[in-house]
Amino acid sequence: MISNRWLNGRKAHWKRLENLLDRAKSGLHRLNGAELQEVGLLYRQTASDLSAVMDESASAQLAAYLNGLLGRSHNLLYMGQRPDSKGIVGFYRDTYPRLFREILPTTTLATALFLLAAICGWAVAAHNPGFSHRFLGPQMIDSIEHRKMWTESVVALKPVASSFITTNNLSVAFALFAFGITGIGTLWMIIFNGLLLGVVGAATYQAEMAVSLWSFVAPHGVLELPAICIAGGAGLEITRRLLFPGMLPRRDSLAQAGGRAVRLMLGTIPLLLVAGAIEGFFSPTHAPVSAKFALAALLFAGLLLYLFGSRHIPGKDVGGSGSSTLIGVVEGNIE
Repeated sequence: MISNRWLNGRKAHWKRLENLLDRAKSGLHRLNGAELQEVGLLYRQTASDLSAVMDESASAQLAAYLNGLLGRSHNLLYMGQRPDSKGIVGFYRDTYPRLFREILPTTTLATALFLLAAICGWAVAAHNPGFSHRFLGPQMIDSIEHRKMWTESVVALKPVASSFITTNNLSVAFALFAFGITGIGTLWMIIFNGLLLGVVGAATYQAEMAVSLWSFVAPHGVLELPAICIAGGAGLEITRRLLFPGMLPRRDSLAQAGGRAVRLMLGTIPLLLVAGAIEGFFSPTHAPVSAKFALAALLFAGLLLYLFGSRHIPGKDVGGSGSSTLIGVVEGNIE
């Protein structure tokens, strides 16, 4: 039973959080640094209060009020101000590389699973050609046996093919992210795509088409495959927070991981757009093999420098000045 003394003691905190949220409607610039930190603390306390209130069937109205208050707080924490051009530039320049490094363990796990599946697919297909036939289907196997790249049709339909490839890549990336709520879905997609690459690699190697395959994959693959692994890492981060919420209520832990994962997905979109354009317009052409591998090396070096070389500047985020301060305060206090 919730006592009146407890309620009277908590009402002042709820009212304070509501006042801060009302002031922040016109922008986070209305709150100073201390108030931003206060919002983070009040958000955590209110989440704990809601957990206590929800155990009481007679407190449904109060639970609805606190739930709405938490919803407004969450939108403020993870949406911030309306993005402007400076905020977008700041997001891609500083925030996205920082977010990538924050979930580097799960991205590394996704990459390791992908590579392991590719190695296993290569090994099985190399020792059992029948596996390649069953896995790839008769049409692709027929092309490989006739030493014809199945990508030749892309050259004649560059704009359409590029659009289709980009859409497909985005669909795969968003599926990897969304299936994180199930855990198994993200793992299955990572492993399946790794197996596919390994089996195709073994089949083309046996047909003496390895150079043709890898010179096609390299220019766009150095952006496409890391983007897919980042999406997989974002999905696995959601799974990790769902299974191991730590000190937070499971719902809040999941919401926190979801906010970070969504921003990571937004950051991978340009990578997939560029990869789709290269795959549609350049990869399948008859450009010199050396030029394709040189472009791949240049793009991959640039990607590594971007992800690991840039430093996050405090106070700058997708929401403009103050937004990253608030998110950083809340995540720092929680974690």
